[in-house]
Amino acid sequence: MAEDYYKTLGVRRDASQTQIQKAYRELARKSHPDLNPDDAAAKEKFQQVQAAFDVLNNAEKREMYDRYGSSFEAAGGPGGPQAGPFWTTSGPAAGFGGFGGETVDFSQFFGERFGEEPPGGFADVFSQYRPRGTGRRRAAKAHSRGADVHHELLIPFTTSVTGGEAQIAARHESGKMESITVKIPPGIRAGKKIRLRGQGEPSLAGGRPGDLLLTVRVSPHAHFQRHGNHLYVRVPVTLAEAALGAKVDVPTPRGTVSLRVPAGTSSGTKLRIKGRGVICPGEPPGDLMAEIEIALPDHLDETSQELIRQFDKQQSQNPRANLQW
Repeated sequence: MAEDYYKTLGVRRDASQTQIQKAYRELARKSHPDLNPDDAAAKEKFQQVQAAFDVLNNAEKREMYDRYGSSFEAAGGPGGPQAGPFWTTSGPAAGFGGFGGETVDFSQFFGERFGEEPPGGFADVFSQYRPRGTGRRRAAKAHSRGADVHHELLIPFTTSVTGGEAQIAARHESGKMESITVKIPPGIRAGKKIRLRGQGEPSLAGGRPGDLLLTVRVSPHAHFQRHGNHLYVRVPVTLAEAALGAKVDVPTPRGTVSLRVPAGTSSGTKLRIKGRGVICPGEPPGDLMAEIEIALPDHLDETSQELIRQFDKQQSQNPRANLQW
């Protein structure tokens, strides 16, 4: 094996595990075929980086490689490289309705790929009561599970409120893409994590695979905002609707509702629609807060302007009477 794995990753022979992983992330990001569709050499470069990392990131393989050099494989060292899964995610497009083809930034993935949570749980607590050899072998296998993969999942605002599904595309070492459906619970908040067990890195020691941890990010909405379980929206109304009162239609996550605007309503008035906010399982439903916004025409003709002047002369109200420094 003539290739020098240390030169491939651009690290010294005494490089630490952290330095090797950092170099791998940077090179994998630059040479990944999905990010270089027009570069024919990218795939070959990416495979070389993968092969080098597979050996140098494994203490046993690295020791054999350092000892035998180009005779590594002939000396009975561990087998060839095994590429872990590379994740890309696609989900519904942002907007108030429907699903589309939004893609999460692939480069974010490499930054946290190597995080691994410490094992634990009931297996460790009760290991002392198992027969001696069997318990130790099982515990060792449990502790050798694959690394967890951390990734961000961007979902539309409406999906975070009503719930839905997103698709995760996993690229395995065979190059085959597998689609995984992720269920999004209704009312999920930004920053929450969704765990997909067994969808992380495979174990090199026969243990179970790691998990895929998805941190939820929510796209902003063009008109709605969320505070707790309450939703806020500005509702434009005409001057006549505000002055004389009217019923106007307002969209909500669970269908359109009719909102009664009282006569004499000013801009900035907030009207509450009970129970039409975010509904989270086990929590009281939120409300929809509709802020009235009077929308004037872009252009008023002379007749309309004269009518407004006459109306203003008949009013004795000074709306700025209480305005003080």
